[in-house]
Amino acid sequence: MSEEVKETKEPVEGKEKKKTAKKLQEELDAMTAEAEENKRKWYAVSAEYENYRRRTQNQAAQRYADGRNDVITALFPIGDNLERALAACQDENTKQGVDMVLKAYKKVLEGEGVEEIDPVGQPFDATYAEAIMAMPAEEGEESGIVKQVYVKGYKKGEKVLRYAQVIVTQ
Repeated sequence: MSEEVKETKEPVEGKEKKKTAKKLQEELDAMTAEAEENKRKWYAVSAEYENYRRRTQNQAAQRYADGRNDVITALFPIGDNLERALAACQDENTKQGVDMVLKAYKKVLEGEGVEEIDPVGQPFDATYAEAIMAMPAEEGEESGIVKQVYVKGYKKGEKVLRYAQVIVTQ
């Protein structure tokens, strides 16, 4: 009888081992799938964070550049006044002093990458200038040509900091 009990126990134990092994394999597969899902989520969150970091870094750089441009824009009326003072100056020493200050002003603008917009003699372009007056074209002149700059315009790269105010032929 003990041999019969052994024979019945062995197949039962073998079935239990198979069930346990199958159950363990299912758990392993479930854990592997969960690990893969967590890994995918981690990659997505890492990529999202990297994009966020770049975006905020670019925004900070843009705000800094805009702040510098605002300061430069505030200086334009000073340059305009220096040019008017230079034109109205009678005394040669004073004229020389104002000219030196004006040159220093222009050097600062140049150092910041700011360029004057000088559309005189060119067709009117609303992306760089605003027409404040129109005057009849003289004989031989085309209409729509910038005749005179009333207030200088400035740009930095392709960004216009101040539009030139111009007089255009009709």
